[in-house]
Amino acid sequence: MKFLDQAKIYIQSGHGGNGCVSFRREAFVEFGGPNGGDGGKGGDVWAEAVDGLNTLIDFRYQQHHKAQRGINGMGKDRTGAGGEDKIIRVPVGTEIYDMETEELICDLKRLGQKVLMAEGGNGGWGNARFKTSTNRAPRNANPGAPGIERTLILRLKLIADSGLVGLPNAGKSTFLAANSNARPKIADYPFTTLHPGLGVIAVDGAELVMADIPGLIEGASDGAGLGDRFLGHIERCAVNLHLVDGTSDDVASDYLVIRGELDAYANGLEEKPVIVGLNKVDALTDEEIAEKRAALENASGFPVMELSGATGKGVQDVLRAVRAEVVKLNEASEDENEKWAP
Repeated sequence: MKFLDQAKIYIQSGHGGNGCVSFRREAFVEFGGPNGGDGGKGGDVWAEAVDGLNTLIDFRYQQHHKAQRGINGMGKDRTGAGGEDKIIRVPVGTEIYDMETEELICDLKRLGQKVLMAEGGNGGWGNARFKTSTNRAPRNANPGAPGIERTLILRLKLIADSGLVGLPNAGKSTFLAANSNARPKIADYPFTTLHPGLGVIAVDGAELVMADIPGLIEGASDGAGLGDRFLGHIERCAVNLHLVDGTSDDVASDYLVIRGELDAYANGLEEKPVIVGLNKVDALTDEEIAEKRAALENASGFPVMELSGATGKGVQDVLRAVRAEVVKLNEASEDENEKWAP
């Protein structure tokens, strides 16, 4: 299935049903009277985060979403049925914006989270509602209230335990393919990964969800290369695994380019925990590994782990380090929730 992380949709809640003008006409009843029922309420439009989706591709082919209108009121004081609600099912991690105001309406971070996007119109009153002591036979009824129309922008930010970041051809896709069932495109030229992908990796009996973020280049935060569109996916990752191509002539510069783009994008990326890995060490001598590792540690200020996604060397140690950071963050989050629990 093709990955799509942004879509525009049009929604409309249901119109309310019209009120009814009707009078009792019964045999052997001397005095009749108004008995027109109210119209039914129009259906609402909801957005719900569901499991089993990781793309917005369905919204490319179905852009218009309309709730059912309310049924008109009828005689004998019969109220019209309410319109059926329209539920828009989106992946967990979807942000919904109003296109006109660019306001963030909601951020669906949790499975099962449900938010009202547009409320249906109220049903109109029937003429039975207008009966008074001085107006015994009202011949007027209210029309149903119109529904609400909105244009929305959906933006998906993948939720993962760890995000793979680095320059193009740093070996991110090879790393993910070798350790999970994900099958990203792998080739010996830059920008082979055009869309983010998810993979589930087993680490000491536990599962680790890892996102492969398309390669970033200098100026990505300003729109260069694939631009900053995919930087948003890193926002959802608890820990970043920063892979640096060990065969590069200047590993320190490669690291600083990506670090600079993450800091420029901000939105919390500059504060995320990071594991730095010197990749493709299978193509280096011991002397080259020591030299480049020292240069990378000096540039990053973090301890650097050696690995080879192709041969598997050092991969388990890296995954355990990532998993340890994820567990630490989860425990801190649970402690914070308990602190503020009522």
